[in-house]
This record gives sequence, C-alpha cells and structure tokens, in this order.
Amino acid sequence: MANAMIVPWEINEHTHEFFVPEYILAYAQEVLKHYDLSVKSMEIVTTKPDKGGAIWKIATNKGAKSLKLLHRRPTRSLFSLGAQEYLTEVQHARVPSIHKSKSGMNYVEAGGKLWFIADWIEPLQPVTKDLAGAKQLCYALGEFHRLSRGYIPPAHAEVASRLYNWPKSYEKMVEKMEWFRQIGNAYRDTPASKALLAVVDQFESQAIESYRRLEGSQYSNLVEQGNDYWGLVHQDYGWSNGQMGKNGMWIIDLDGVAYDLPIRDLRKLISGTMADLKYWDITWVKEMINAYHAANPITPEVYELLMIDFSLPNEFYKNIKEVVFEPELFLNEQTATLIHTIVETDKTKWPVLHELQSQWKGMKSS
Repeated sequence: MANAMIVPWEINEHTHEFFVPEYILAYAQEVLKHYDLSVKSMEIVTTKPDKGGAIWKIATNKGAKSLKLLHRRPTRSLFSLGAQEYLTEVQHARVPSIHKSKSGMNYVEAGGKLWFIADWIEPLQPVTKDLAGAKQLCYALGEFHRLSRGYIPPAHAEVASRLYNWPKSYEKMVEKMEWFRQIGNAYRDTPASKALLAVVDQFESQAIESYRRLEGSQYSNLVEQGNDYWGLVHQDYGWSNGQMGKNGMWIIDLDGVAYDLPIRDLRKLISGTMADLKYWDITWVKEMINAYHAANPITPEVYELLMIDFSLPNEFYKNIKEVVFEPELFLNEQTATLIHTIVETDKTKWPVLHELQSQWKGMKSS
C-alpha cells in the first residue's frame, strides 16, 4: 500500500470511534520523517472517514503539535495553507502557526493528499453559550476577516472563491424549492409530505424576493474590488472553531477558507445561533452585529447585503435539501417536527429584520 491513494473509508457499529486504516497510519509515520521533530506520542483526535481526513495531536521535543491529513484536492489545500501562513507570519493573527518541514515547505505530500504540522494551542476553551460568548465570537470573526485582507495564494494553488457566486447560489435555492414541491407531491404517503407542501410556497416566495433584492443591490459593484480586497471567510465558524486562549480568541481549522464577502460568515453564525434559540432575539442580533462591526467596520452597502442574506430561507433550505437523496427515509415524523420548528422560528425573524433594516437606513443617511 506504499503508493496507495488516500480515499474515504467506511465505518460501522463495530468500528472504533477514531478508526483510521493501517495504510494511512503508515503514511503518517513516513510524513513525520520529513520534520525535525522527535515525536514522543500520537493521539488521534478527529477523523473524517467520509472524506478521507484526520487530525492527530502529537507530543514532540518542541511542544505539542497537530498533524493534519487534509482531505481536499492538493491544489485546494495549497490555498488554505497559504492563507494560514499569511495570517500568522504576515498579519500575526491568533491562528496556529505552521511548522515547516526539513526542506522548508509548509506541507508534505503523501497518498495524493497534503499533510502539515501546526502548533497545538493550549489551553483553549469554548466561550460561554450566552450573549457575552456570542459577542466574543463575533469580534474575533471580524478581526479574522480584517486581517485576511490582502491574501494572495501561492502560484500553483487553486483559487477558492465564492465572491462572485451569490446570484448563482440564490438562483439555485429558488430552483430547489420546485424540487422540494415535486418530491412532496411524489411521496404524499410519507409523514412529512403534508408539512413540506404546506410551507414550500412560502419559502419559495422568500427566496425569489431575496434574489430580486440582491439584483437591485450594490453587490456587483462591491465584488468588482476583487478577492484579495475582501479577504477570506472561514465557512465553518462557530463555538468549536473560535475559542479562548491565554492571549485572546483563537481561530482554528482553516482548511475550508475561501474568498467571499465577509458578512456571509457573520450571517451563518447569527442564523445558526437564532436557530439554536428557536426564536430571533433582537438584542442578540444587534449586539452580535455591533461586536463584529467594532473589529471590522460594516459599510451601509455591505450591511444591506447582510440583510438580504438574512432574508433567504436559509434554515429551511439547509435542513431540507437532503430530501433529494432518499425522500422516503427523509420525510419522516422527525422531519415533520423539524419543519414545524423552522416555520415557528421564521415567524420571529421578520420583525427583527424590519428593525435591523430601519437601523441600516439610519446608517445610510448619516
């Protein structure tokens, strides 16, 4: 298996929680030989068997480190590694520093994937799941976005950008609503079909209106300023990837970073937090936006895009889109209950957005 390509692996009820195939463990040992480190122990801490990735915590003569097997295409991984290096070496951001190999590279290639070693930041603690913690997360996110501006990827890296894709992603959401409607009609005997069909028109109308508003916004003018002007979004930011350390908030797991308008990360964080609360709380939303704004000022034009992105039926789409794969299994009683919760939460969103929109109009005229 010395030259085997690393591929996703299967797990089942008999598989250990952190099972990794033997040939990948062998690759890990080979990768470590490329570093000027004496490794005392290795502990697997995360696996992504469905994608073919893993993370080990390693104890070395130079302190605790992480060894990561990146599951993405090597050219895509080059983009995120370059970003991590830029943030630490140029911008001095609170992001784990990459430990270079003996040849001075920030990665080692093995099994058709990129591996790298970075500092293991400890102690790290998740912030409290309350408004104070949410504000800390938002400030750290704004700081990350501001420091990521100006990043230029390595020459051979695949440029990961979602900056120009907003219209396409909005259009896709509108189209998928019709898919949901057709599936609901085709599987009328399932427990969640009635619930799905009762609300899909409502959410389709929301998506169409959001798309119309995007077309009438300053979006096209803003994105003309280019990728490096806007910088990077994390894409998977939350209580696990933004944590408190000795010197402030640290942001970890940068494997999926991409260029985009930064408020997409903020919108996801706030929408997800409101979904957890099961209602939209105007105080939380305002304070989270203000905390972010303190670290990375939001212009009126970008604020408008934040409002438009909020107006999409994001939670409905995110939770229901899997229906296209196995409708009979997906449209069960639990999904019917989930749809009811999403609808009830959505009712509380619109008064909050109305108040926030009024706030933006005030910003625009001031």
